[in-house]
Amino acid sequence: MPTLQQFRYLVAVAETLHFRKAAESVHVTQPTLSTQLRELEEKLGVQLVERSRSGVTLTAVGSQVAARAQGVLRDVADIAALARSGSDPLAATVRVGVVGSLGSYFLPLVIPALHARFPDLKFYVREGTATDLLGRLRDGTLDLLFFPTPVEGADLHVEPLFHEPLLVVLPVDHPLSAHDVVDRAALRGETVMTLEAGHRLHDTVAALCEETGARLSLDYEGTSLDTLRQMVATGLALSVLPALYVRSEVAREALVTARPLSDPAPGRDIGIVSRKTAAQRAAFGRLAATIRDTLAATAPEVRVIDPD
Repeated sequence: MPTLQQFRYLVAVAETLHFRKAAESVHVTQPTLSTQLRELEEKLGVQLVERSRSGVTLTAVGSQVAARAQGVLRDVADIAALARSGSDPLAATVRVGVVGSLGSYFLPLVIPALHARFPDLKFYVREGTATDLLGRLRDGTLDLLFFPTPVEGADLHVEPLFHEPLLVVLPVDHPLSAHDVVDRAALRGETVMTLEAGHRLHDTVAALCEETGARLSLDYEGTSLDTLRQMVATGLALSVLPALYVRSEVAREALVTARPLSDPAPGRDIGIVSRKTAAQRAAFGRLAATIRDTLAATAPEVRVIDPD
């Protein structure tokens, strides 16, 4: 019979269509991955992957097997999570994924309350890009994501948490800093920096630039929110950053300041995203309720979203 590891390798190839990238994603060498895929094909008696100098493609049967294999891996991950959690899923280690534009500024606000409410709960936290985190959630290596919504996929469940405004961040001596609220129309012609492509915040800011006539900087992109803040401080361009980051880092900064934008003000919704098949789904609802209560009491910068 095929092994779960072989299924994992096949799914990695299906997601990347590249042997080297697939091998890196599952932390094995490329020869090991190739050998295991050939062994899988021999066991099943059918070709799954077409190999050529131009790249890698899956056969029609290979695509179907990869889709089924992904489902098998999800089910096994859910079984393992159920066993780990015992009678109380929130008295165990939960593997959490969080986008880099959120984690360092959101988690410190809620972890003290979560520890008080669920003293045996532990978080293993991994930061990453949207595509990477969704892939890890779907293959079962992560249990939940703190993630911008909406997300696509009938296999995913969302527990809404909060709406976070996005604020324009500019040098303190910029003419627009004299306004309490910056008119969206005033962004026309301004250069705006954001995170590099692959981050959900990049897509949100790119859409704002298109709507307002601002120029999205492609020559200078940030690898982190801190990098963007520092480049704004030098006068290189403006940026649009999440309110929780502004609360944490910009509010105490002497060289930059933040202002809200006029309506329709940009923002993003954040929720807990999990697999619909996850054994801990009901427990994640309890987790979400505690987070909403905590933010309602301690973070006036965001608006808690009622799940009803």
